[in-house]
Amino acid sequence: MKLGRTYLPIREIFKKISVVFITVFAVTSLAEAYILGVAQGYILGQNETETKLAFLRQITPTETPKPTVSLAPTPRFTSKVTPVKSASWGGPELWEAVNKRRSEFGVNPLSSRSELCTVASIRLNELLELGKLDNHEGFTNMTTRRPDLKWIFDKYSIIAEFLAMGGMTAQETVSMWENTLGHRKLLDGGEYVWGCIYAQNTFAVAITAY
Repeated sequence: MKLGRTYLPIREIFKKISVVFITVFAVTSLAEAYILGVAQGYILGQNETETKLAFLRQITPTETPKPTVSLAPTPRFTSKVTPVKSASWGGPELWEAVNKRRSEFGVNPLSSRSELCTVASIRLNELLELGKLDNHEGFTNMTTRRPDLKWIFDKYSIIAEFLAMGGMTAQETVSMWENTLGHRKLLDGGEYVWGCIYAQNTFAVAITAY
């Protein structure tokens, strides 16, 4: 018996080839779909992350500088009259004029205290050297600049300073105090018991206490 090769029919060959082709195509398509899905998922995830970050940046509060507290400046009580080089009146005349006006207001005259005269003398010399009023700065920091005088401020409940500049007479200086808000207390403030006044070249310093 002769052995020979068996040949498949052409239809069977094409069928097998078609099956292989379809299988390869299906696998390729699935692979492409998977890769495309992964890529789209990455893009969508990245977009969603960026959107969330942008939203968070919008709602995250920004740090703002803390407001600084500012204090209102002390009112400046100065005379508009230019002081003359010399005046015929001084501290004794002004002391009498102040106590006279206090009596007219129905309050007690001031009684002199030597330690208050020390403060008044120092302050007058400072203003004369400065050539103008200093808005009480030299008075408010005196205990820091002159710790040897701190005992004076500790001795009294309240020590007040009243300044004037430019009055041609003692009576004019009293009028300046009387018509200036805050300084009128020197004349009608019955709570003040002790005091001292120094004056020179139209500069006047009155120190009162209780």
